[in-house]
Amino acid sequence: FDALGQPSHVLAKAHVAIVVVLRGVLVCVTACVVIICRSLGVSVDMFCNQVLERPSLVEVAHDWNVLQAVLRKASAYVEFCLVALHAASAFAVPALIADFSLLGLHWRSVPAILPGALVIAGVLWATVLAAMVTDRCTRVPALINSLSFGPGTWRERQHTIDYIVSSAAGFYVCDVRLTTAMALKFMYTWGIIAFAVSTKVL
Repeated sequence: FDALGQPSHVLAKAHVAIVVVLRGVLVCVTACVVIICRSLGVSVDMFCNQVLERPSLVEVAHDWNVLQAVLRKASAYVEFCLVALHAASAFAVPALIADFSLLGLHWRSVPAILPGALVIAGVLWATVLAAMVTDRCTRVPALINSLSFGPGTWRERQHTIDYIVSSAAGFYVCDVRLTTAMALKFMYTWGIIAFAVSTKVL
């Protein structure tokens, strides 16, 4: 503080630098999670393309074992980051509302509000992509059921379909399979909370 009791410019610049660095880290982590979730979705699509190009029940069962192991391993590595990002976005929503109430809806307030909005949008996009991985996995049995693997293979095909269904592959967060319905409920709930708080504050 200076002689008049006002915060010095050095402290103000340090505060701005800390906020920029922290939000930059959140944006980078969100981008990494988005890339991983998109890669997992592409892996499921590649498995389906391989089934269409080379319809073999032996290869389908083996490739599905590899794919679901990759999905569970990747989910185990990413779940902590996704939970942390959800916690950060939960605190970012009240911060955005406070920024709106203090700064108002002006073009000058965009630089202060934009980083937090990008973090929230990125977290929501990462959640949707992770849920889409599970949705892709749930459509694989229908694809295999529509294919012909030769005469006399219907029993083995049904066994493969039952195995894929019972494996319950997808994106897991803390041993809970993330689905699109769960992601939409999460976004809907936070939308209601943000709207209710903003109507009380603004």
